Amino acid sequence: MARVEIRDEVLFLRAAGVDVGKRFVVVCVRTPNLRRSGTWSLETERFECVPGEMRRLAGWLAERAVEVVALEATSDYWRCVFYPLQDAGLNLVLVSAAASGMVMASFVPDRAVRELRELTRRRTELGVERTREIQRLEKQLEDTGMKLTSVLTDVTGVSSRRILEALIAGERDPERLADLTVKTARKKIPDLVLALDGTFTDHHARMCAHFLGQIDHLASLIADLDGWIAGLLRAAGRDRDLENLDTIPGVAATAAQVIFSETGGDMAHFQTPGHLASWIGVCPGMNESAGVNKSAHIRHGNANLKRILGTAAMAAIRVKDSYLAAYYRRIAARRGNQRALVAVMHKIVIAVWHVLHDHVPYRDLGAEHFTRANPERAIKRIIRQANALGLTVRFDPIEV
Repeated sequence: MARVEIRDEVLFLRAAGVDVGKRFVVVCVRTPNLRRSGTWSLETERFECVPGEMRRLAGWLAERAVEVVALEATSDYWRCVFYPLQDAGLNLVLVSAAASGMVMASFVPDRAVRELRELTRRRTELGVERTREIQRLEKQLEDTGMKLTSVLTDVTGVSSRRILEALIAGERDPERLADLTVKTARKKIPDLVLALDGTFTDHHARMCAHFLGQIDHLASLIADLDGWIAGLLRAAGRDRDLENLDTIPGVAATAAQVIFSETGGDMAHFQTPGHLASWIGVCPGMNESAGVNKSAHIRHGNANLKRILGTAAMAAIRVKDSYLAAYYRRIAARRGNQRALVAVMHKIVIAVWHVLHDHVPYRDLGAEHFTRANPERAIKRIIRQANALGLTVRFDPIEV
């Protein structure tokens, strides 16, 4: 492959750029001008966005010995162009339409990972829709005047479900309804008797039955996807990596599956943890003017991963005596809770990179990590707090 390397950057002599649209693409090929040294020849052609035309495009590019093809990442329209050219063995680079000059390729996983990603994203969508149906059911109950969810917070729990099914079947006596509860919920029977004193009509019964049916249907679809996803992951032979991801605080099995499906599980695509954090969008944004750095929001990045990392971070900071919880408190005291949560997300991304890159489980540094790293700072803090209380303290080494 003919190319010129300049300061670690690669300039390809035979390159093509593809302007992607919904109905057609316009391709421009640049090749060296054989008649005049140091100049280039440009050739432009238009192709329809249909499979036959994409095969013709692949052949057209191969005839011109194109070494790299830069594709504009326009909405989802690039997919019908990228995948056929990828199958044809061409060297493709998916780039932002706003980029200029030297561009970097976007991460496009292989077909197996794309299929896994589609399943996990669909499962997330169904989970969100199921939550909405539960909220609609709760709203319907509010219309009856009953305060079931004020006593039993989980409207889909066993006790709540037994009560709802009895209401739908025609039972209206609050005491009989409250007596349907099981296990620890039976301690709340007196409160339930008061909460279930409302007006539950036949219309409410039909609507609640409808919502429960939708909730059950969505739960069934999610369960099917769980099995489908688990089968694909077993076939990929990455069980150990998933188990290692599960050792990160806040990252449960479902989160590990999403992380694997979104990143492909191969950190070779991300040179450093910082590259992965930048791709996901959990690193500080850039807002510099006249040499002055201003406050900036985080990047858009991968919304699916940011959502799951946000949930993981909120769970991680609740793990007592953990490094992430201590780190959160340390940042929150200076920068506020929201910034501290993003900082914890960034730390989780760093852990994810090392776990997948080195194929090792997560090792927690412990809540005392910062104290051990800077004992003088800890001593000064203790002295300052004691002085604020009108006390003095003295530190003596422990005799071993």
